[in-house]
Amino acid sequence: MSNDRHVPVMLQRCLDMLAPALQRPGAVVVDCTLGLGGHSEALLERFPEARLVALDRDKEALRLSGERLARYGDRATLVHAVYDELPEVLDRLGIPKVDGVLFDLGVSSMQLDEADRGFAYAQDAPLDMRMDQTAGISAAEVLNTYPAGELVRILRAYGEEKQAKRIVSAIVREREKEPFTHSARLVELIRDALPQAAKRTGGNPAKRTFQALRIEVNHELESVEKAIPAAVKALAVGGRVVVLSYQSLEDRIVKGVFAAGAATTAPPGLPVVPEKYQPRLKLLTRGAELPTEEEVAENRRAAPARLRGVERIREDVQ
Repeated sequence: MSNDRHVPVMLQRCLDMLAPALQRPGAVVVDCTLGLGGHSEALLERFPEARLVALDRDKEALRLSGERLARYGDRATLVHAVYDELPEVLDRLGIPKVDGVLFDLGVSSMQLDEADRGFAYAQDAPLDMRMDQTAGISAAEVLNTYPAGELVRILRAYGEEKQAKRIVSAIVREREKEPFTHSARLVELIRDALPQAAKRTGGNPAKRTFQALRIEVNHELESVEKAIPAAVKALAVGGRVVVLSYQSLEDRIVKGVFAAGAATTAPPGLPVVPEKYQPRLKLLTRGAELPTEEEVAENRRAAPARLRGVERIREDVQ
């Protein structure tokens, strides 16, 4: 098991950014991506008056985190849900507004470290990649059943893979001989399919294809597109949302939602901007903040992280 597994990414910065909102009496904070509970535990420790609601689609993560957070009793409510189900979860718990929301997007360390989940291209494993193994279709089913054109679209859109056509041609050819079941065969196929120049850049040549499959299997971008606006909507005035992204597609969505909320919606040329057109959000980061060199040295999985935060400064005008 990797030592990185227990090191939450940019932990101190996340806590500091949420602090002004969570020091209020009776504050409610939502950890939308519970994972192994590192961020959640730190939130409960640092803000002893706060109540935590934590979501995860992975039942094994919920079980392990439940053990870790048991000593906090009813201050922690753990829920089996995808983060885009946030409005339904809060409604069910009778929580009209929250003071803080944290997202740590991407694959949890546990999912990467458990070989049989099929997320990591560095070891042979069944091609599953579902974050919730009780629902949806596996990566193997995507590879074996999707039309070639759809696979090319997925690799280009979600993996930003320039060699998508070449890789998909090889996949289609190979799956006719025998369906895909394990990751090692796919990694080998990608290595063989790529031209030499493409293999010399950007680490493991299978990385982009694996990312694309994972995003497709878990509907990650659709979830982010729904979840970030929902989190902003759930905030009380003075509340804050903090998001850690690990790839440009997610970060672009977060940046867009935050920028729209922080902009005036007034028609150009108004001498005075009425309240209804005023920004609802204040940006807490200039662009995206990056992890320090020390943090990356301590936890290699922090390297691609991008952190953004906003504070709600006005209610939405009905």
